[in-house]
Amino acid sequence: MESDKKTLKDMTLEELWQLFPIVLVPHNPQWKYWAREEIALLSALLSGYNPTINHIGSTAVPDIYAKPIVDILVEVSADIDRLLIKPIMEGGGYVCMSESERRVSFNKGYTPEGYAEKVFHIHFHISGDNDEIFFRDYLIAHPEVGKEYERLKLSLLPKYRNNRDGYTEAKTEFVRQVTDLAKHEYL
Repeated sequence: MESDKKTLKDMTLEELWQLFPIVLVPHNPQWKYWAREEIALLSALLSGYNPTINHIGSTAVPDIYAKPIVDILVEVSADIDRLLIKPIMEGGGYVCMSESERRVSFNKGYTPEGYAEKVFHIHFHISGDNDEIFFRDYLIAHPEVGKEYERLKLSLLPKYRNNRDGYTEAKTEFVRQVTDLAKHEYL
């Protein structure tokens, strides 16, 4: 008997957004351990490429609501051919979600039934393209700004629960302003 279930690759963006809505939950202390485990796995997979790997995103910021998706930034030298990295990542169980000239994004933990227990977004950038670290560090150093970011995300949730692109776009100006503050403070 052939399955009627669509694979994730067969689904439209709207179907994917329905299956994987934006969910915000209180901070889970386990996220840092999940990130460490995944970073160790990535370090082993990519050992020949000398990556710099960091836990980023809201799951890296204590005490704020976040999507239960661990974001990890992998920085590699500009002279590394990402076409060589893609099959390594796919062989490690990651799915390539987007590619541009300077960035590649992989996901792990999305199933035809919905989210797995552990979900990861792996962001490959050229070394030095790491504004996410400035943003993360500023939110950690300034918990009141972290709480402001949390309030913004919670306020956007009703409108954008099934529109990840809209949700991200609606946060962009806040993220840019805080990143600029962080660079001014840290550089």
